[in-house]
Amino acid sequence: MTSEAIRGQNQERPQQPARLYAMEEDIDVTSHTEGLNGLSHEHKPLEEITNGHSNHKPVMNGVVMGHNGRDHTNGSAPLRSLPISALKQNGLLQTLAAGGDQPKPAEESENAELEKARQEWEALENIQPALTEDSNPTPLISFNEALQYFQTTDLGDLLKNIQPTIRRTGLAAITHFLFGPPRLHRELLEERDLVFAIAQCPVDNSQAVHMRVLQTIYKRLIGSRLDCPRYGAHWENIGFQGTDPATDLRGTGFLGLMHTLYFVMDPETLPLARDIYKLSQHPTQNFPFSVMSINMTRIALQVLREEALSKECNRRQQVVGVLNEFYVATYLHLFQLWKTQQKTIADSGFVLKEVELFAKKNPKQMLRRLEVFLKERRAGGIPHGTSPDPQAQQPSPSLGERGARASMGQGSKGKEMHFTGVCDIPPDMEGEARLI
Repeated sequence: MTSEAIRGQNQERPQQPARLYAMEEDIDVTSHTEGLNGLSHEHKPLEEITNGHSNHKPVMNGVVMGHNGRDHTNGSAPLRSLPISALKQNGLLQTLAAGGDQPKPAEESENAELEKARQEWEALENIQPALTEDSNPTPLISFNEALQYFQTTDLGDLLKNIQPTIRRTGLAAITHFLFGPPRLHRELLEERDLVFAIAQCPVDNSQAVHMRVLQTIYKRLIGSRLDCPRYGAHWENIGFQGTDPATDLRGTGFLGLMHTLYFVMDPETLPLARDIYKLSQHPTQNFPFSVMSINMTRIALQVLREEALSKECNRRQQVVGVLNEFYVATYLHLFQLWKTQQKTIADSGFVLKEVELFAKKNPKQMLRRLEVFLKERRAGGIPHGTSPDPQAQQPSPSLGERGARASMGQGSKGKEMHFTGVCDIPPDMEGEARLI
């Protein structure tokens, strides 16, 4: 061949880049190392070089790659070989030498968290619930059972401080004797004094009957079968002003709870109690149910003290039963007035004064209204003054909604919550007298 022909053939033949994988470092590569993804591959000694090219064919994922730079796996795009110096610079060589199957730091952390969660779950399965006597709910208590407790308890110290009647002197005493209501029969005086003694009795946490009365009131209003803690914000859900119901009983003592117990345990009055409780949760007409109930007890006690109920007590030969019904009748009157006249918590002081004055002047009419109301309800009709409205007929809100409504009401009208001094009789009211 001529020199021109040889030069032309050399130009037509493509230039093969020098693939010197290990010559730059002048080292031998071990004959067996771990490849990518934990797959092993063989390395031929780097001395086996033909015409300046290595005969070694690297293996990736178990597939032999030729020196033409193409990966024959799934016809993927060609992969360009890199010199060892480049692998050393980007850290890949160290990874291959350490073993490709070692977990990454993130994987180690994830595995540790999974192992910790597994151990916690196994430990949770081994925990056995501890059953105690408190696991059984406290049984409900009836009004008669609670009353029997007070009838058999020594209340001598409390009886010394009661004021069962209004002390009148001068012309007021003469007028009352001539034109006032009849005196209570002698055989009923002991029962009347018992009522006023209970009104001076505080809540005693060591007395099981006291605790059962509190639990029964809460369960019957809320509709729960489980006991509730003695202290806590849950008491505000049924209309007490704080975490301890005992702090709201000044002026009525335990009688305030006894009247509420009668209200929720009597089958005839329980529907009315729940209607009033439902209204007390109204978005705009809400009021504290239990505090309002205590005020109804205070009014009933004052009417009894002024002997306005003596005639009815003499006729029926009982005091406790008449007072219970008068308490319910007073609460019914407030309920009808509050609902039909769209009263709010801001009106509570005026409403209480109006109810008290009406109750003192019309005790017989109050009891008659209650009798008609219960008779109409038994007949299946809608009693007068309790016309249905869409809001009132909605189901009772859950605990969470009650808490939200209560917080809204307290946030907007927090100052009005402590109305009428909570059973403190205003000095300008008729027949002013303090119970305690």
